[in-house]
Amino acid sequence: MLAARRAGAPGVNVRLALRELGGEGPPLVILHGLYGSSRNWTTAGRRLSERYQVLALDLRNHGDSPHAPDMSYPLLAADVGETLDELGLGRVSLLGHSLGGKTAMRFACDAPERVAHLLVADIAPRAYAVDPSPVAAMLAISLEAVTRRSEADERLAEHIADVELRQFLLTNLERRRTNLERTGEGFAWRIDLQAIRNNLTELGRSPLGPLDRYDGPVDFFAGGRSQYFAPSDLEAARRYFPRARAHVLADSGHDLHIDARDELVAALFAAADAA
Repeated sequence: MLAARRAGAPGVNVRLALRELGGEGPPLVILHGLYGSSRNWTTAGRRLSERYQVLALDLRNHGDSPHAPDMSYPLLAADVGETLDELGLGRVSLLGHSLGGKTAMRFACDAPERVAHLLVADIAPRAYAVDPSPVAAMLAISLEAVTRRSEADERLAEHIADVELRQFLLTNLERRRTNLERTGEGFAWRIDLQAIRNNLTELGRSPLGPLDRYDGPVDFFAGGRSQYFAPSDLEAARRYFPRARAHVLADSGHDLHIDARDELVAALFAAADAA
């Protein structure tokens, strides 16, 4: 990991933790979705390393990256830029899923010279209503009384019936740390739940404004069973991204890298060939 977790100041960029997933080709940087982390992209990222040098980042308040109170899209994008500077990376292909996709779009418009190819997984450049129930459910758990992960799942189940969603949220549960070392006694959330809850309205906004534009190649990948990217979203996206194309993975939901991993990897390679 590039950065150990630490507190960030309001309005200040942070250096993001990362996961190196291999490869010796041109750099591909992956940005995960809300409540996720670089870990969620490990398997797909290693597949992509057949063609790229793959680096998956943890966005602020997620994974092993620093916690900070603000989560505007300009700040999230600036974190990416600062991290690329730290790594000595100039121009990269950028793949973002959901929250990471919005951040990737913001970064491409802020620093178009640094993005060789923008790849966006199941999100559009528009506003969305963000469901507050996952973060509320996690905050409702008294972790002081939890001694096993199964107990945390039982408490989450009181608020969230969806087993797959609970298992996803529980990827953020870890043994407590002292001086950044896990003590093995009790549990804590890796993500900054309070910061995320305080910024849900901000995260729901469109990441772009009317004057934003990126003229490089852009490919959107939509889940056929997802409601996050509709056919009409492509026309709207071309206001910002004139070269935008859309690809539908018919059998996938929102999490394309899990639901349709092989199809997504093949589609990403094909899009790179056609860019």
